[in-house]
Parts: sequence; C-alpha cells; structure tokens
Amino acid sequence: MALEIPKTSYSGKIREIRLGKGDKSITVGGETAYPFYLFEGGIPNLPKIAMEVYDSPPEEWPEAALEPFAGVTDDPVAWAKKCINDYGAEIICLQLISTDPNGLDRGADEAAEVVKRVADAIDIPLIVWGCSNEEKDTEVLRKVSEVCQGKNLIIGPVGEGDHKKIGASAIGYHHTVIASTPIDVNLAKQLNILLGNLGVPDDSLIMDTTVSSIGYGIEYCYSVMERARMAGLTQQDEKLQFPVICNIGKEVWKAKEVKIAEKEDPKLGDARKRGILMEAISAMILLLAGADVLIMRHPEAIKLVQEMIAELTAE
Repeated sequence: MALEIPKTSYSGKIREIRLGKGDKSITVGGETAYPFYLFEGGIPNLPKIAMEVYDSPPEEWPEAALEPFAGVTDDPVAWAKKCINDYGAEIICLQLISTDPNGLDRGADEAAEVVKRVADAIDIPLIVWGCSNEEKDTEVLRKVSEVCQGKNLIIGPVGEGDHKKIGASAIGYHHTVIASTPIDVNLAKQLNILLGNLGVPDDSLIMDTTVSSIGYGIEYCYSVMERARMAGLTQQDEKLQFPVICNIGKEVWKAKEVKIAEKEDPKLGDARKRGILMEAISAMILLLAGADVLIMRHPEAIKLVQEMIAELTAE
C-alpha cells in the first residue's frame, strides 16, 4: 500500500510587493506555503538580500566586518557602488545612523541629501532605515520622502507613534513603508490595520516584526514571525499577509561574541569566521521563519545564505 504523506491546506497567500523602480525593481512575497515547503505550495519570488551601507563611517564595527569595505566607508555612494559592482548586491539598505540624537544628530536636510545622492547613483532598490527615534525619524524620513519623490524607496522603521506623519508622506510621495513592531503578532496586525486605514496601499507595505541574532532571543523572534505567517496562510488573516523584512546584520555584528579577539579567548576560535558564521546562521533561521528580505553585512555570510537558498529550492 502506498504511503500518503499528509499535507497542510493553505487558504491564504502572502501579498507580492515591488521594491524599487525600473528594470532592476524586485518583487518579493507571493508565497502559498510555509517557508521552503515546495511540496505543498509555491515560492514565486525567492527571498532577497540587501547589503548595508552606513551614512557615516562606522565606529564600532569589528575588523572582520570593515575589511570588505576598506576605503569606501566614508562615502555612502562609493560604498553602495562597491556592494553592487564587487559583491553583486540586488538591494541596498542605507542606515541613517548619523541622525541618532544620541550620536552625531545630523539634521533632516543633510540626511536627505545623502539619501538622494545614493538613490541617484544606483539603479537597484534602496531601503532607507532611520535611527529608531520616533521624533527624529519623523522629521528625517518625511524629508527623505519629499526629496526622493517617485523613487519608491522602502522607508522605515515606521511604528505606531509616528505612522501617521511618515505614512502620509510615503503615500504622497509614492514610497513603500516598513511597518515595525516590537516582537508581537497582535501589535504587528494592529499597525498594519492603522497604516491601511491611513491609506497606505497593500502593495506598498512590508512588515518588520523585530529580530535578533542567535544567542540573543532569536527563538522568540522566530516564533512571532512563524505565527504571523501561519495566520496569513492558514487562517485567512489578510492583515498578516504581507512580506517580512529583517534587519539582521546590525544585530549580529554588535554582539560581544563577534568582537572578542581570538587572543583574548582562544576557545572561541577565529574571530572573522565566527562573525561570518554567526550572521549566516542567524539569517538562515529567519528565512526558515518566513523572511522575504534580509538586510545583511558581510559578503561571505551573504554568499553562504544564497547557497543555502539555492539548495533548498533546487528541483
């Protein structure tokens, strides 16, 4: 007697959204099954990886993370081009770290000018990530939206406290919104509803449920992403049928385990390899939870994850 393997029945589908404009735009989402369950459904658009670029020279990166970008970390445009030309980046994520009020506290006009220079210099999708201070992000991201009108930037993080002003600006100037919530399914759904009520189109919204690296609570982040994906695919919850973006690179490379030199703790092994593997493993876990876009840092970690995606989707 033939063995019949039971399969899950999916009544929902993750929405597809288009990132960027023109020939190099990228579509993400569209899944009709759990991550990589190709025997039960389809993944019309494979997960994508965005490469990080900072708007000011990073001060606390370990040497292993700085090495691939030697000579360009003081110029965001050159940095972005290096990611594209040398490492084949399909998406760039410009982290506006310099706008943090607890750091350089750069103004909105200056930050927007940097974003515009990068946006004009590249032809692939551009994510613009603020400093996560609601008051400052409101000021900066509204200006960025205006200066880069019509370029379909992907801007965030947009939370409940600043969603009205940033969301309205994104609608008016035609950008995609990153709906960011602190590791909670209900809060994620609520913010998606609020943005929808505001007028943000369903095809201009991507979810950020907050993530962490391995060893720092990734299992909790995984469970929230997993529950959101389950609700969207099997419970017909339309407000959770959005693609998911994970800003994982910065979370991994700020961990103490990637900064401790081998001579300080020989049992930890080679620091460079340790950081690369920690980023790759963290990213892969999030892919298995349902990530559609990963924001990563080290080219070798990215290569490992791309190889794994190819292996999991090979026929």
